[in-house]
Amino acid sequence: MKQTFYSNGKLLITGEYLVLDGAKAFALPTKFGQSLIIEKSTNPGIEWKSFDADGQIWFEDVIPFSEIKNPLDNEAETIKSTLISILHEGYVLNPNFLNDTIGYSITTQLTFPKKWGLGTSSTLINNIAQWLQIDAFKLLNNSFGGSGYDIACAQNDSAILYHLEGGKSIVEKVTFTTNFTQHIYFVYLNRKQSSKTAIANYNANRNNDLIKSIAINNANTLEVLNAKTLQSFAHALEKHEAKMSIILETLTIKESLFPAFNGTIKSLGAWGGDFVMVVTETDPTDYFSSKGFNTIVPYNKMILS
Repeated sequence: MKQTFYSNGKLLITGEYLVLDGAKAFALPTKFGQSLIIEKSTNPGIEWKSFDADGQIWFEDVIPFSEIKNPLDNEAETIKSTLISILHEGYVLNPNFLNDTIGYSITTQLTFPKKWGLGTSSTLINNIAQWLQIDAFKLLNNSFGGSGYDIACAQNDSAILYHLEGGKSIVEKVTFTTNFTQHIYFVYLNRKQSSKTAIANYNANRNNDLIKSIAINNANTLEVLNAKTLQSFAHALEKHEAKMSIILETLTIKESLFPAFNGTIKSLGAWGGDFVMVVTETDPTDYFSSKGFNTIVPYNKMILS
């Protein structure tokens, strides 16, 4: 019997980094995501295949149950070792899935290019949690780490406000309906950014005014969410970007790469990689293409609504 699970990708609009310390984050689930297909097999262990959006296999291996129950102490972090770590933590939370079968044939299928950074890991973790009927937030925390906003996006089909409270994930579905989404675009920066590395940089650089920074973030987040005009929306994004620039002690993406652009550019998630949000009254395709950035996705083709 075949089981199929699916999870949404994510984009973090506000609250990047600070969400780790309890700040409110505004996030949007994407139309892109990942599926997980489970079939029992007569072959021992797990036969695993992961497909990219273009149908190419980007990971393939056979994982013995013994390595899931007792992972090898491997200092080198590889795709396989990361996957085994997730499966091991899933086994800790629900040991039964390895007890009643000889093996599994498992396939994952992305609907977005893996390099885009829309949640290859978070969609996988949420899918595995659905399969094993365990808490996806706990599985994330025990294996990969992070705030959990991406798991919240994986599980919801609408905009969310997300924050951590006493270590618990608080998810609030919100309405983000405007008459200016046709002026919002997402541009891929041609490089994948490591969430783990970015979080480490944040932890090293955050200043002593954390409580004040969180309060400013929360006010900016609500300003972004409740903006009624394109101009007020863009202004709120710019305020947020300027504040994070100070905290991270780094230039904004507009200052560093696109100083002449006529519009607003907001970093999303880990600064310096993956997608940025662009707010402009005119189609920015020609401008970004001339700079070598050819992946430009309009809001209505990217975001679930």
